[in-house]
Amino acid sequence: MTNSVRKVAAAAATAVLGAALAGCGGGAGAPDAGREARMGTPAASASASASASTAAAAGSSAASPQAGAPAKPPTMAPGPNGLTPVFERAKQQTDKTVALTFDADMTSDQGPRAADGEHFDNPALISTLRTLKVPSTIFMTGRWAEEYPDQAKSIGTDPNFEIANHSYSHHAFKSPCYGLPALDAAAARADVDRAFAAFRQAGAVNTVPYFRFPGGCYDDQALRALSTAKVTAVQWDVVSGDAFAKDPGAVAEQVLGGVKPGSVVVMHCTRSAAPVTEEAVQRIVPELRKRGYRFVKVSELIGK
Repeated sequence: MTNSVRKVAAAAATAVLGAALAGCGGGAGAPDAGREARMGTPAASASASASASTAAAAGSSAASPQAGAPAKPPTMAPGPNGLTPVFERAKQQTDKTVALTFDADMTSDQGPRAADGEHFDNPALISTLRTLKVPSTIFMTGRWAEEYPDQAKSIGTDPNFEIANHSYSHHAFKSPCYGLPALDAAAARADVDRAFAAFRQAGAVNTVPYFRFPGGCYDDQALRALSTAKVTAVQWDVVSGDAFAKDPGAVAEQVLGGVKPGSVVVMHCTRSAAPVTEEAVQRIVPELRKRGYRFVKVSELIGK
């Protein structure tokens, strides 16, 4: 990936992420030490990084898959002082596997926009992933599941997919975060539970105890607030740049230039805010397969 493509994509996304996506998938967690989240530069606190080095199977909680779901997905052991662990990329980096992840974004107050015809879903993308037989992880907000319950159920009962938690409201768990309204610790924990409840209400079965922070923004306080949820926070190491992009070729180039064995790619499943994602996927998938890559869900990467 050229520096010019990376700079253009980062600048464009930063300029508009205060609107619909408000930075979702655009930045990364800034630790307590003060590093701010930046486009395409995942960062974790020292404690989160330490926790990421100790992957292990952990127990489930109310946030875990409901009865009837497949075998319990792997999670990571808590970090120092019980902080929520953070996963960015598989430690096993010789196996040419890659996880495409898609954020299904919708904030708690966007109902009127949906009623006016704005599309926060992307059925064509899901159809393409099925046609191409690409196992994928969908990080879904609870509000999205409520707006599109039939699609949430269809995705959440398809063994090709797993649904992970992207909060209910898509509000920030750390401030500042691309202008998103922020939640306090108690509200943050409740927000995660509410999202899982929305998935259950829609009939989704293939849910996993993984969580992605809105905007990718977090710090130790946010990790501490979610510690009782028994989830693994999932970041990424490859930013697709698909948010508000107009050129699917540029999105594909950015992904293809960044993928390494064990990578997690962040993309979006929202037509109005990421209109060229489906077309970009049609270019990305065959090229990566040609390079010898195998597509997996996040649960398979964490399980390595």
